[in-house]
Amino acid sequence: MFEAGGWSFKHIEDNRSLATRKSILFEAAHSDAVVILRRTYSYPFFKLLRFASKYLVFDYDDAVFQKDRGQPSNSRERSFIRSIASADQVWAGNNYLADRARPFARKIIVLPTSLDTDKYDLNVDKEQKFFDLVWIGSSATREHLESALPALEAAAGVIPALRLKIIADFTLESDKLNIVPIRWSEKTEAHDLASAHIGIAPLPDNLFTRGKCALKVIQYMAASLPVISSPTGVNKEIVEHGVNGFLAAGEQEWLTVIQQLANDNALRNSMGKAGRKRCVDNFSLQSTFQKMISSLENGLTQTAPPR
Repeated sequence: MFEAGGWSFKHIEDNRSLATRKSILFEAAHSDAVVILRRTYSYPFFKLLRFASKYLVFDYDDAVFQKDRGQPSNSRERSFIRSIASADQVWAGNNYLADRARPFARKIIVLPTSLDTDKYDLNVDKEQKFFDLVWIGSSATREHLESALPALEAAAGVIPALRLKIIADFTLESDKLNIVPIRWSEKTEAHDLASAHIGIAPLPDNLFTRGKCALKVIQYMAASLPVISSPTGVNKEIVEHGVNGFLAAGEQEWLTVIQQLANDNALRNSMGKAGRKRCVDNFSLQSTFQKMISSLENGLTQTAPPR
């Protein structure tokens, strides 16, 4: 996409070595724009990077100003504010993150998590003798799935064909629910998602999860799956209750909507189509890229504030 738009780019993964840091500063000094991806730096190096950069963008899609479980962190907050206040432009993954940056930012736009929607547009035969829920993630968010296990086990008690597919680097054990572990692979994830009937996204409500940008929800919708999600953070903005999925809080609500979708094939199909359309219209790489490049080019045409 960058090349087609007349841009060339170079990605450098910062391993904190002296050689890498020198390479970053060299490339920054010889580039029109520098984008920092979800990384805050200590003062000495950040000062050098800011000085070397003609135009600096800070891009983040997570609550980098807090610890991983949402606890406050004075050092992370200071680094975050320093990054935001010094950047010429800020790209935030959702409105919650943008609101945190807005008091300090010169210019800010919301760029949602996006994906290649064509990759997920698959016509996959679904299992006839099973009814499959699917969850995709990693061990870092295992506890989110575990929080929904009692509701899923209760659903299995009234839907004998119910299974849970876990696409991740772990599995769960249950003597009440049939669980199918699937090792995540970039090559097979789209097919593994599309082969299920419902995508689920349980998510606790805290200061850290409000910074999450709903990747799994967007993946489910791209694969034309109806979604059941907790009414948390940006999930409740993307999932339109009763249109492309359901928002459920508590075991009884989860049980009710799982039963409703299991018993209504037409509803599942209509919700899947609605979710797919919403994803293509709002969360495709193409739509987000155009918004990003337009904002960047507009910023570069203006004189950057003194550093």
